[in-house]
Amino acid sequence: MSSAVRIHWAITPAIAPQPLINCNRCGGVKAYRCSGKFRVNANGKRIDVWLIYRCVDCDNSWNFGIFERCNRRDIEPALLQALESNDPGLARRHAFDIVALRNRVGRVEEFADVAVRKRLLGDTRESPAILELRLGLEMPTSLRLDRLLANELGISRSRLQALEERRLLVIDPDGAKALRKPARQGMTIRVDLAGEPDHEAIISAAGG
Repeated sequence: MSSAVRIHWAITPAIAPQPLINCNRCGGVKAYRCSGKFRVNANGKRIDVWLIYRCVDCDNSWNFGIFERCNRRDIEPALLQALESNDPGLARRHAFDIVALRNRVGRVEEFADVAVRKRLLGDTRESPAILELRLGLEMPTSLRLDRLLANELGISRSRLQALEERRLLVIDPDGAKALRKPARQGMTIRVDLAGEPDHEAIISAAGG
């Protein structure tokens, strides 16, 4: 039986989604990027919080509502402090909340750029011929699985498709045309490379 190398890919989106908004300065629909800054407005016991966005062309501002007319007692002190100090992690989490953005503005531009950190799981004592990848996503991404694998493994998407058709590439959880759909948290991709002459180069590119 061929040995397997198991590798975890921690995938981090590089560019936050950009809502498409009618800019009253530019006079048309423009993309707005997250500034990473919150606006906190306190009126007595009520607090309003917005994440500030800026037009990519003219820097006009747009406020994405986080809390509206919220009672101060309903906000944890640590969360309020993070909002007031423009905590980068908190701003990033809200900036990548594609569902909330779509609910607010409808049209949102997404980007497939990601950073991938690769970590070997366990020891590999002999030359492996089976590659097992486990995906961990910090946040959802629109990047298709076949593009992710092709970019990181250095092989073509058509070759990935051929491997899948021969049942040498198996995706769990499996689904129709999974290769052509976005990569998802918790996916496992198992590739049998025993018959591939460049299997060592592919496993090396995978992080093994």
